[in-house]
Amino acid sequence: MPRLMDINTRSSYLRSFRRILLYGSCLGEEILQEFDGYAKLSCCLEEEHANMVGFKLAGILARGSYDEIAVLTVDGSLHCVQLHHVVEEVCKLVRNPPARRHIVLEEGKMIYVPENAVKISRYLSRVSKLIENSHQRPSNR
Repeated sequence: MPRLMDINTRSSYLRSFRRILLYGSCLGEEILQEFDGYAKLSCCLEEEHANMVGFKLAGILARGSYDEIAVLTVDGSLHCVQLHHVVEEVCKLVRNPPARRHIVLEEGKMIYVPENAVKISRYLSRVSKLIENSHQRPSNR
């Protein structure tokens, strides 16, 4: 599978797809089989700076027409979580951004994460309030 940072923004590989899967390079290829019909691009934010990844992705989205970009990473990884944030940030910048799907792998299972959860997770004060409010609710038990 090609690496995001090694591919040309208008490569024939990318032009043959309408959907992109950005995935953490630490994931095994067997999990990627569920993403037939996607241009699969690996990325590791432990190796590449988020700004470089974002600039490359912005170039791809500005030069092509895509229906969806999916992000698949390991849950809980300090580096992988940045990829979700980079995608959201880039989609604010480009015209006609594609739909986004955020997916994390937890104990071998794919968990779909709403865009809103990715956005909120950038703000620790909001996360803190959500936690406080969840503890103040009366239990239904």
